[in-house]
Amino acid sequence: MTVSTSQPTWPLNGQQPQLLFSSITHLGLIAVTGEQGRSFIHGQVTTDITSLAQDQWRWGAHCDPKGKMLASFRTFAKDDALMLLMPKDTLAVDLPQLQKYAVFSKVELSDVSQDWLLLGVAGEQANAWLTAQFGDIGNELTLIEHGFVLHDAGRYILGLTKDIGAVLLANLEPTIYDASAWQELEITAGYPNLGAGHSGQFVPQMCNVQAINGISFNKGCYMGQETVARMKYRGGNKRALYIVTGNVTAPITDESQLEIAQEDGEGYRRGGSIIEAVQRDGHVLLTAVLANDTPMDAKLRISGDEASSLSLLPLPYSLDEEA
Repeated sequence: MTVSTSQPTWPLNGQQPQLLFSSITHLGLIAVTGEQGRSFIHGQVTTDITSLAQDQWRWGAHCDPKGKMLASFRTFAKDDALMLLMPKDTLAVDLPQLQKYAVFSKVELSDVSQDWLLLGVAGEQANAWLTAQFGDIGNELTLIEHGFVLHDAGRYILGLTKDIGAVLLANLEPTIYDASAWQELEITAGYPNLGAGHSGQFVPQMCNVQAINGISFNKGCYMGQETVARMKYRGGNKRALYIVTGNVTAPITDESQLEIAQEDGEGYRRGGSIIEAVQRDGHVLLTAVLANDTPMDAKLRISGDEASSLSLLPLPYSLDEEA
């Protein structure tokens, strides 16, 4: 096994290998167990937990009482646990918030990140490789012995218990890319992997959570529902998540603090906030929350890096909502 930290053979927006393995070390898992575990989470988050089937996973958001996202996550059921997959730094912030309300229910919440090895598998040969290893994986969620596989538009997240995962990794011959390779794929997918630095700043629609089926407008009450529903039915949301790429001259060291400056008739002004970024050899790919009327031909740059030059990429989904 070779672990790559610089990824010199796979540049941003370059040719994806036919079979790509990426260590997903930046994401963690919360396990929700107990008699009232699913009903408790259902009352806390934007997605409809009660309708989640055994072979499905869904995006969702956990909001504060004002409707601002504390976390975005993917959720699915594994055995007797409901699992929430999210960035590890966000997990550290969000888990105590969930536990604060869990004391009133028969539910246990725990950080089980250390119990699992997460591996991203992508490329034209990804399905064939996974099928050879674990059998049919045709569903959104496939539960396998000692783990699970989340299927997402030709990309797969394989979760294995640490001991089994270590054996698998020891026998893998292809290069294992670091987490930035997987981040690149998910940024290109327009996913809102909200970091802890932005917890409590954005209503879910500002990060396109509704566009990836992460909000149910038909379920019962949940934390922040009034604000989220008002955004849909009364309007007022003026921001959205965009995919941005380009060249920079300075390293992005703290993406939660950086902003994008947008060119207008009188020079550059504040444009928005960077959510997630990968950077290599002067090139950068990132997601950012900008004004939702930002034109696709807008000229952008990183605040403080006047020589940087950025532009928007089209989203792979529509932001148009049905009434």
